[in-house]
Amino acid sequence: MGCADPVSHLSNPADNRPGARAPEPEAYVLDQQVGFVLRQVSQRHATLFTARMSDDITPTQWAALAKLYEVGPTWQNLLGRMTAMDVATIKGVVDRLMKRGFVRSTTDDADARRRLLALSAEGRAFVEAKISVAHAITRDTLAPLTQDQRATFVALLEKLR
Repeated sequence: MGCADPVSHLSNPADNRPGARAPEPEAYVLDQQVGFVLRQVSQRHATLFTARMSDDITPTQWAALAKLYEVGPTWQNLLGRMTAMDVATIKGVVDRLMKRGFVRSTTDDADARRRLLALSAEGRAFVEAKISVAHAITRDTLAPLTQDQRATFVALLEKLR
């Protein structure tokens, strides 16, 4: 359209008459913003996680351990993608898990740049001991919702992912 204001062509020409008042901007109430509410819910979940998991395991470390338990040995790069962590983050997470003896690493024979990761026996035992706790954290996070609301909420979150 070539005009400086990209939405001016959408307004009613009668609104441009001298003395016409501009429409009031929509009120911005922080407590009604989806990002703010999601952050509060995430903080509540993180508090539950920290209180219930307790073994100095972070949510990102738990994600890596749980995914390795779920899929078996995999490459570090792929583990990062499967757990939504960038290269630097997954490297730090894996390094800390290796120091704890939860994960072991080998070099891929076909490509020396690739690290193949697997749970150690200690890592597998840790995950197996904590699975019921992880389920309880999820239940506690969703506790304010009815069963039907839980299913709907999770389905809606999946759509937003």
